[in-house]
Amino acid sequence: MWGSPVRRLRSRWALLADRIEGATPAGRDRAVDALRALAIGGVVFGHWLVTALTTADGGLSGTSPLAYMPWLAPVSWVLQTLAVFFLVGGHVAASGYASARARGVPYGTWAGQRLGRLFRPVAALLALWTVAAGGMLLGGVALDTVRTLIGLVLSPLWFLLVFAALTAATPLVARLHPLWPAAVVAGVDLWRFGFGGPEAIGWVNVAAGWLVPYTLGAAWSRGTFARRRPALLLLVGGAAATVSLVLWAGYPASMVGVPGAAVSNLNPPTLAAVAFGLAQCGLALLVREPLARYTARPRVWAKVALVNLSAMTVFLWHQTAMMAVTAVGLLVPGDLPGLHTVPGSVGWIAARLLWLPVFAAALAVCWGAFRAYERPGRPRAPGTAPVAGARPVAARQTAVARPAPVKEATGA
Repeated sequence: MWGSPVRRLRSRWALLADRIEGATPAGRDRAVDALRALAIGGVVFGHWLVTALTTADGGLSGTSPLAYMPWLAPVSWVLQTLAVFFLVGGHVAASGYASARARGVPYGTWAGQRLGRLFRPVAALLALWTVAAGGMLLGGVALDTVRTLIGLVLSPLWFLLVFAALTAATPLVARLHPLWPAAVVAGVDLWRFGFGGPEAIGWVNVAAGWLVPYTLGAAWSRGTFARRRPALLLLVGGAAATVSLVLWAGYPASMVGVPGAAVSNLNPPTLAAVAFGLAQCGLALLVREPLARYTARPRVWAKVALVNLSAMTVFLWHQTAMMAVTAVGLLVPGDLPGLHTVPGSVGWIAARLLWLPVFAAALAVCWGAFRAYERPGRPRAPGTAPVAGARPVAARQTAVARPAPVKEATGA
C-alpha cells in the first residue's frame, strides 16, 4: 500500500541529492559545513532537552532538569557546541574577507552581505513575537508567562549579536592570537571570583570568551592546523584545564546555565567554558578528514547542504517550535509528562525524548513558513500567490543544481 509513495519519495530525494552533488565545487571543504550543521544541531537539541516549561505555579514558568538532576551535567558537554560554531564562523569570515579583498570588493559591501544574511531572519521573528505577545496580554495571559516565553525567544539573540560584532570586526581580529582574549577571560574571572570584583565586569567575557574560538577559526583559514598536532594539543590541553577548573577551582560542571545556580559557565562565559571550548575546537579540527570522507556521499552531503541553507532559520525558530507544542498541549486536560511536568526524575527524561520528534515536526512547519527570509531579496508572505512566471517552491528547491545557491547555502 505504502510501497509506491515511499519509492517515489526516495527517488525524488536521490535526484535532489545528485543535483546538489553536481552543483558543489570540486574543491569545497565539506567538513566546514558539516561542523556548522553539527554545531546548530547541538544547540537545538540541547535547548529542547535542558529547557522545560512547567505549569507548577499556575502559568508557564521556565526551569531545567539540570536544576533537579545535577548528575546530568555531562549532557551539556555534548550539546553545548557554540565554540564550534564560532570556530567555523571565524574560519569562513576570515577566508571570505581575504577572498573579497583579492577581488577588490570593498569592506562595506562584504560586511553588508554577511550581516544582512544574519539579521533578515531576525526581523521576521521579532515581528511575529511582537504581535503574539500583544495578543497574549490582551487575551489575559499572565505577564509572568509572557515574560518567560519572550525570554526564551530572545535568549538566543545574544549569541547572534556577538557573532555579528565579531564578523564585522574580522579585519581587526583575524590575526589576533587566541591567547590574548583567553588571558582577558582569566583576568576577569580572577577579579570576579578571587578578589570580589563587581559582577558586571564579567560581561567583558561575552566578547573575549567567544573571540577565542573565532580567532582559532581565523588561524585555521591561514593553515595553522594543517597538521594534526596543534589540534591534538588543543583537545588535550583544553580538556585537562576544564577538569582542573571544575575539580579544584570551584567552577560549575555544567557548561550551560542552570536556574538558581550562583555561577553560570555560559552567561557570561567563564575560563572553564573557554577551556572547554578549546577542547571542542581541537576535537572538531581532528575529525575534519573523517567528516570530509563521510560527506563525500551524495545523500549525506545533500542533508548537510540543506541544513546550511537554513541554519539561521533553524536556530532562531527552534524555541518557538518547542513553545508552540507546549501551548497546544495545554488544550489536553491535565499535565502532559515531559512537556508540562517538573523535570525532576528519570521518567521526565524518557518522556521528553518522546517529544523531540514532535518538536522537530513543529520546527519543520516554522522552517517552511520562514526560511525565505534567509535568502537575499524580499520574500513573499507565506500563503500568498506566487508572482506570475515564478517557479513553484518545489521547483526552486529542485533547482539547487545551480552552483550559486549551494555556495550561498554553505556560507562561501
